[in-house]
Amino acid sequence: MGRSRIKTVKESQVQMVQMVLPTDTNRLGNLLGGRLMQWIDIAAAIASSRHTNRVCVTASVDELNFHHPVLQGEVVILEASVNRVFNTSLEVGVRVAKEDLLTGKRTYTNTAYLTFVSIDEEGKPVAAAPIRPESKEEKRRFADAARRRDLRLLHRKHR
Repeated sequence: MGRSRIKTVKESQVQMVQMVLPTDTNRLGNLLGGRLMQWIDIAAAIASSRHTNRVCVTASVDELNFHHPVLQGEVVILEASVNRVFNTSLEVGVRVAKEDLLTGKRTYTNTAYLTFVSIDEEGKPVAAAPIRPESKEEKRRFADAARRRDLRLLHRKHR
């Protein structure tokens, strides 16, 4: 079965909200980086599967920088979108913010880019539907995804 109809970015977007509990933190009361990475992977996996209507597996995670600590009791908001489809692989961007529920203040904390591969029932890569960016921001992310992919392929070539 080949690619299906072209889909918009909005059709597969995900917003995931998590409260930071004591079991999610280190000794300083800050969110563990590994826990945040888990949440990022889950949000991105849901977005990729919504887009493809298939199981999608994580192929890679780009650099992840932590701009602000997230504290116990704060809420983490993860917004995941498919930025671009490259045949069987998809780049998913996840933007992370924290929210202080007592003040309502939101602060950007992270951005991550993940590559997923759409697979069939036998676990073989399968073509995914193309994506059509509509807004100016979606078009920018679409173009940026191609540049990031070129860098990933170049890096892989030089290993």
